[in-house]
This record gives sequence, structure tokens and C-alpha cells, in this order.
Amino acid sequence: MKKTDILMTGVGGQGVILASDALAEIAMKAGYDVKKSDSLGMSQRGGSVVSHLRLGRQVFSPMIRKGEANILLAFERLEGARWADYLHQNCIAIINDLAIPPLSVVGGASAYPSTAEVEEMIRRYTDYLFIIPGTQIAQEMGNPQVLNVLLVGFLSVFLDIDEQSYVEDLSHRVPQKVLQLNLKAFARGREEALARTQRK
Repeated sequence: MKKTDILMTGVGGQGVILASDALAEIAMKAGYDVKKSDSLGMSQRGGSVVSHLRLGRQVFSPMIRKGEANILLAFERLEGARWADYLHQNCIAIINDLAIPPLSVVGGASAYPSTAEVEEMIRRYTDYLFIIPGTQIAQEMGNPQVLNVLLVGFLSVFLDIDEQSYVEDLSHRVPQKVLQLNLKAFARGREEALARTQRK
């Protein structure tokens, strides 16, 4: 049972906390000790949302220290860059290639970085970087709200938890009328991860 520290970040309304809650429950059912802590900065207005999720045989603290995260999962690319210094050297960064400019950018006080600039920032900490068009894929599937399920599907490839555990959780968590779409989004996320890891 490998200890894994996962930092999930994004902005309000993207389903970051919902995804981390689901992952925490799946991990507990799989036999992990789980500790979790969430931080919501004006999340209902598109502010930063961060979830610390720690899994292992025995976990004492819910907070991940800088430089100790095994996986960074960012639902929005600037949030990924902001929290990249929490990554343990050459661990995994999964970044959804979506720009949601904060008020400082909208108001003209600063410029929002390009995908290439964000990639450069994150590569200071790791080369094991995946920048994926998650929002675009979710929209193509017919519902952008399945983004969080798609990203958890991508993340699941890197965790020592059986795929069926995620499927069973979705079957109980998601309303029946959208269950098949969510299962497809989860499977699509895994497919993206497997394809990209084979190219690494």
C-alpha cells in the first residue's frame, strides 16, 4: 500500500471538492487510511480551490507540505502553475488546459500566461507533465460537467486502486439518468492517460 499525496486544485464551480471527496471515499473502501483538507477562497465567485488528499497505510496529517506531493491534479492551468512547488521532484503533474482568468487579469492588472508559459513554470519541478484538453473532451462528450470525472479517470491510472472501485462509486454517487455519460467520461480519462504514458 503505497503512500500517495495528491494535491487537487482549480477554481470554484469546477467540481474539485466533489472529485476529492469521491476519491477519498474510494480509497477508504480500498483499505487506505485517508486524510483530507480543503481550502476554498471565494470559491463561489471563481476563486481558488485546493484539496489536500493523503493516502497510505497510516496517515497522521491532512496537509501536504511543499515539495512532497506525489501528484498535482489541476482543473485549470494557472492554478496548476501556482501550486507546482508542492510537487515532489519529478512526480506527476496533470493539468487541464483551460484558462479561467482571475479578476486581476480581467481588470487588466496582469496578463494570463499561455499554455507554453505554464508548462515552463511546471517543468521547473517535474518533467512528468501531462497537459490535457479535458474541458474540450468533456464538451465533445455533450456535458462539460463531467470534467471532474474525466480527470479522476486520468488520475486513476497512477493509483494502486482497482478500476472497478471507481465504477462502483460512480454507480452509487451519480443519478441514473447521467450514469452512462459519467462512466464514459471516466473511461475516456483512463484511455487518455494510458495513451500518453505509453508515449513517455
